[in-house]
Amino acid sequence: MRIGPVPQNPWECLGLWTDRVPTPILETFHGLLVARSLMAACRFGLLDALAEAPRTPEEVAQECGCQPEPTRRLLAVLTSLGYCRFEADRVRLTPLARRWLLASSPTSLRDYVIFRYREWEFVEGLEEHLRTGRPMVESSRMDRESWGLYQRGMRAVSRLGAPEVARRTPVPASPRRLLDIGGGHGALAAAFCRRHPGLTAQVLDLPEAVEHAAPLLAEEGLGDRVSHWPGDVFQEDLGEDRYDVILMANFLHHFPEPTCRDLVGRAARALRPGGVLACVDFFRPEDGHSNNQMVTLMHLYFAMTSGSATWTAREVAGWQRDAALLPHCPSRLRRAPGASIQAATRL
Repeated sequence: MRIGPVPQNPWECLGLWTDRVPTPILETFHGLLVARSLMAACRFGLLDALAEAPRTPEEVAQECGCQPEPTRRLLAVLTSLGYCRFEADRVRLTPLARRWLLASSPTSLRDYVIFRYREWEFVEGLEEHLRTGRPMVESSRMDRESWGLYQRGMRAVSRLGAPEVARRTPVPASPRRLLDIGGGHGALAAAFCRRHPGLTAQVLDLPEAVEHAAPLLAEEGLGDRVSHWPGDVFQEDLGEDRYDVILMANFLHHFPEPTCRDLVGRAARALRPGGVLACVDFFRPEDGHSNNQMVTLMHLYFAMTSGSATWTAREVAGWQRDAALLPHCPSRLRRAPGASIQAATRL
């Protein structure tokens, strides 16, 4: 899956096929406006103002504290993107908007989209990263408001694929204890507990993450079966022979190779015999090249913000093997194109 020009007639298809469409214009100027339009619509609540019934742009503007004419123009952009449609002088939401962008939707990505304002600041450092090769670690640190948006947004994304990850991760029979490293909101740990009735889970994450993730975890309705462990995984003692399952989902790409290798070793020792370490991530192809736009963008993004990278499944399997684990073949996720589970079992 990729983001790019979408032809709407045979002539545009032909133009794309023969490289006669000026795609750099569409992927820069138009791409910027599309992203910012969605961000602004979520931030000001334009779509939520349409949740109950169709309304005029003027009514939407008044409720959201905006000016009528800019609101009308932004709603026209959202119409062109398929999130709403004009019916005479009123605007109605489409099922697409109701599913993904309403704050009240169980699959809402609204907070995830609003967090793009913070990441807009992150990507402004790309040129400096290219010039110096250094990551923008300090400028990418988050304040309290950003932590809250991040946890809510990541929960929305995680919930999309969590049941599949829980279903396709090989775990020992009747698992009892799970550790989710860097799991914040706990949606993934909760999915495992729902699938395995006798399982309890701990979610280890930084105290500033847990502060905002705790109310989200409570909403999972699993009581003390899933609890938070506030702390830094690189400082905490994971113990030995303690867990049946350890998860590292979208975590290793934040750290350099020696740090990842050491953490995998510590996790391996914390597993009981027969226990499973599951590393879920966007893995880079073995040859270093990919036409998967998501994977290539992630590879650049994590180098720029964390000084790290997306890893290959073979690299992660090598760390697992060196930690005396038996790696499984990677399992590609259908709900997250480009992402896979690289699991390994302690013998």
